[in-house]
Amino acid sequence: MALVTGGSRGIGAAAAHALAVDGWSVALTFRTGEREAAEVVAAIEAAGGRAVALRADVTDPAQASAALDDAREALGGPVLGLVNNAGVRDDDLAVSLDDERWQRVIDTNLTAAFRLVRDALRPMIRARFGRVVNIASVVGPRANAGQANYAAAKAGLIGMTKTVAVEVARRGVTVNAVAPGFVRTALTADLPDEVVDGVPARRAGTPGEVAACVRFLASDDAGYVTGSTLYVDGGLSA
Repeated sequence: MALVTGGSRGIGAAAAHALAVDGWSVALTFRTGEREAAEVVAAIEAAGGRAVALRADVTDPAQASAALDDAREALGGPVLGLVNNAGVRDDDLAVSLDDERWQRVIDTNLTAAFRLVRDALRPMIRARFGRVVNIASVVGPRANAGQANYAAAKAGLIGMTKTVAVEVARRGVTVNAVAPGFVRTALTADLPDEVVDGVPARRAGTPGEVAACVRFLASDDAGYVTGSTLYVDGGLSA
């Protein structure tokens, strides 16, 4: 069974669909998109899969832990696949970022992911099988003015991915990251169309293209892939 955070829309919803196609039962968390989450569940079930939507603010340690427990109870098994997708942006030049805006992005995009990985690893290690996929960003290793908080969180997520992967590799658990570039989602809806001018592919990516990479990394075919970051960015990181 897999848990996808922020699974009500965009990359999270596409990842939930992709995993369900591969036979995973899927629990997806949402904070505000209850209607959208219900639609994702309905679509998965209509295609013959199993899914459940769980309201949870992953920045709250108690709610994040409860999501793992609730997913297990609802779908009848431990979480052996984890996709850390929940994320926020709060852009501004570093000189203008106050502590609250910095901390909100770090807490959501990095700290919450760490807590979920830490708690999900125990049953994975016992089962000697697990798949963790962290949704990072090309902005982690590549400078983007106005996103010091977001870049720090995503760079930290990549570093955490590598380290945890080494720690659990012998246990049959893989830990990888997917780093999208400019993908058209609600998170990027406020960005101008001109952003694609800097993308070698000259277009935005789609949530489905990112989800296809998540699906691969969660599959048996990726059993020897761990500690890696797969860039899905139209050539931005080349």
